[in-house]
Amino acid sequence: MDWGRAKTILILSFLILNILLAFQLLTSRADLLEFEADNSGVAEELQKLVKLKNIQVPADIPKDVPKLREIVVKFDESLTVEVPKPVAEPLRFDPLINRSGFRDILAKTGIPKTGAYEYDPVGSTGGTYVFQQMYGRLPMFDVQLKLLEQNGMVTSYTQSYVEVQPEAEGDELKEQKVITAYIALRRLIENYLPNGSVIRGVQLGYHEQVSNSQTRNMWPSWRVSLGNGLTYYVHALNGAVEEPLNPKSRQ
Repeated sequence: MDWGRAKTILILSFLILNILLAFQLLTSRADLLEFEADNSGVAEELQKLVKLKNIQVPADIPKDVPKLREIVVKFDESLTVEVPKPVAEPLRFDPLINRSGFRDILAKTGIPKTGAYEYDPVGSTGGTYVFQQMYGRLPMFDVQLKLLEQNGMVTSYTQSYVEVQPEAEGDELKEQKVITAYIALRRLIENYLPNGSVIRGVQLGYHEQVSNSQTRNMWPSWRVSLGNGLTYYVHALNGAVEEPLNPKSRQ
C-alpha cells in the first residue's frame, strides 16, 4: 500500500469535510440573522400600528417560534363531566399560589388526571378557575378542567380530557415553523380589532375547529384574549383568523 498517497487522501478528505461544516455553519447563521432582522421589522411595524390605533398590548409578547404540526386527539368520555359535579372536599382557591401549590390543591378535589392540567389565569373569570390540559409545554385550549366557586369556596367542577393519538404510519403532516406572535397580532390589529382595544394575553397552544366528533384535529394556534372577554384564534401555520362567536364562546 502507498501510505503516502493514503495519507494525502485522508488529509484532503478532512479538509473537504471542514469546508462543508464551515459552509453549513455560515448558512445557518445567515438564515438566523435574516429571521432576526425580519422579526425585528415586524415588531417595529406592530409598534407603529399599536400607536396608530391606540391598542394596548401586554409587555410579555412571546418570541418563540417552534416547529409544530397538527395533532389528533380523542376525548375520553369516561372523564367528561359537563354538568357540574361536587368536589371531594370544598376548598378555597388562591390564584396567586405557585405551580406546586396548584397540584396540592387539585389533589384534594378527588378529580382524576389533575396532573395533566395547568392553570390559565387569562381564561379564569368570575369564580370559574380554568385549567388547560397540556400537550408537552403547550396548552390545548379546548380541553379544560374548571373549578367552580360558590360563596368563596370551590364546590364543584367540570372536566374534559383527551388522549393524543400517535402519528399514523405514512402520515404526511410534517412539523412547520409557526408564524410569530407579532405577525398574528399585526393581522388582527390591521383587520379585526377596533381602535382602543385592550389585549390581555397572547399564548401559543392547540385549538380545534368546532366538531361533534369524538376524535378531532387540533392545530397550532395563537390565542389572543381581549379585555372585553372576546377571544380570537390565529392559525399559527397559515395565519387564518377565527373570530369569536360571542364574548363567552371561547374562554
